[in-house]
Amino acid sequence: MTTELRVFTEPQQGATYDDLLAVARTAEECGYGAFFRSDHYLGMGTEGLPGPTDAWVTLAGIARETSLIRLGTLMTSATFRFPGPLAISVAQVDQMSGGRVELGLGAGWYEGEHTAYGIPFPDTGERFDRFAEQLAVVHGLWTTPEGARFTHAGEHYPISDSPALPKPVQRPHPPILVGGKGPKRTPALAARYADEFNLPFVSLDFTRKQFGRVRAACEAIDRDPATMTWSNALVVCVGKDDAEVARRAEAIGRKPDELRENGVAGTPAEAVEKIGAFAEAGAERVYLQFLDLADLDHLELVASEVMPQL
Repeated sequence: MTTELRVFTEPQQGATYDDLLAVARTAEECGYGAFFRSDHYLGMGTEGLPGPTDAWVTLAGIARETSLIRLGTLMTSATFRFPGPLAISVAQVDQMSGGRVELGLGAGWYEGEHTAYGIPFPDTGERFDRFAEQLAVVHGLWTTPEGARFTHAGEHYPISDSPALPKPVQRPHPPILVGGKGPKRTPALAARYADEFNLPFVSLDFTRKQFGRVRAACEAIDRDPATMTWSNALVVCVGKDDAEVARRAEAIGRKPDELRENGVAGTPAEAVEKIGAFAEAGAERVYLQFLDLADLDHLELVASEVMPQL
């Protein structure tokens, strides 16, 4: 079985739209399966100059300047947008892209970006309740038949008599990604709503454990776990030799040994071995987190030396 490689970026750490477009175009030319970006409004440990870019504005622009690569978020925070307007935005970008969009949706966790930009930040329980309801609303709006109406008697997002428009190009809807480490509610929500379950920056052992929980949650509602796509996100730092690995690690403020342990790092052969281990644990896709977005040669090296061996 082939493991699909996707490009994952963290533009809040410092990137313009043009930087992201260059990465997306390079990813498309190199044959990666998708270009994904985080959805954050504040850098982590950095000023992130020149400042944040909006995830769905970015993807709308890239949708019109690419033709093949799939586009999405890991993860859009449920605290950032009302679910009705979010469903409209994502459906519109799906139309603009010709049906290439995927929606990763999460509960939100980074309090600093909320206080920095005036976004309410409820406690963990309420955030998760809102996240669950957002999944129900977005999924419900997209799957309501044309000509029918959608009503949702929710605590946080009650909806009455919605025309549930526009419809996305992809039917029944664009793929929905859910991820996370929670032992109960996360697997249950993934089983009910997700087309893909993603685990960010975790070990092989935890991957096996959490994938097992989600499979069990699928079986509990009579869903075939084979209808779920399984994926991991891992930081990447690959070089032709140890010197190039060290140079790329230094550029992102990390140590080669730490990256080898916690990410996909080292020579192409080491990268193939690591990705293969996650594939054996059940991952069908790996989102490679490229942190130095100016280093397009890094994308090209992984595409030429790692991708063909998967």
